[in-house]
Amino acid sequence: MGETGEYEVTDADTAVALGSGDVPVLGTPRLIAWLEAATVRAAQPFTGPGRTTVGTAVRLRHLRATPVGGRVTVSAEPAPDASGGRLTFAVRAVDGSGAPVAEGEIDRAVVDREAFLAG
Repeated sequence: MGETGEYEVTDADTAVALGSGDVPVLGTPRLIAWLEAATVRAAQPFTGPGRTTVGTAVRLRHLRATPVGGRVTVSAEPAPDASGGRLTFAVRAVDGSGAPVAEGEIDRAVVDREAFLAG
């Protein structure tokens, strides 16, 4: 039930471009977005008609810099006891050589789409 995604770091993904730093390497905000996208896909089996998930917490350690042109594979695995309204995913990113780029957890809440949008 886990999900993965593969990305190539571009100039638009750097800390410089995102305003999160002043070096031209993968910015943490972009890495989090890629990991969150994997959790959205991994959460689909836990939602039904009219239901979706929203992110509620990110706990991440960004361990290694990835230069422009580098490849990053992200993965999200639901916790073994995932069910109900709160889901926790173990997330991980590795570079093209398999070296760890990031690891952590992302939480998502299952919500009724219409009720959520209505506030």
